[in-house]
Amino acid sequence: MKTWKLVSGILCIVLFVVVMFQSCAVGFVNTVEGSEEFSGTAGMIVAFMMLSGGIVSVSTRQSNGKGSNIALIVLFGFAAFVGFIGSGRFGDLPIWSFWCLINAIMAFICLRRKDKKEE
Repeated sequence: MKTWKLVSGILCIVLFVVVMFQSCAVGFVNTVEGSEEFSGTAGMIVAFMMLSGGIVSVSTRQSNGKGSNIALIVLFGFAAFVGFIGSGRFGDLPIWSFWCLINAIMAFICLRRKDKKEE
């Protein structure tokens, strides 16, 4: 699971740039059109949660405790929730939210796997 944490963390940090750029563009379009949507803001929240999750994932890949996996579940789970709820016109936001959901599930599997090793 150390390899998963490193690879997903690096991907999340790189994808932060893409998601943030798209979110800013969508937010600008929403503002210019005068729509009441908040999909750009939701995208920015997802981007920052992805960045935070990526940093936590890379920095705690060697740790043996449960705290890092719980933090990853919370960060990626919150990002997935916000992304799915606030997607609106932002068509790519469900894709990024699904990526966050996969990371949250993998962190949960890693957490459960460590519980079974301890027993």
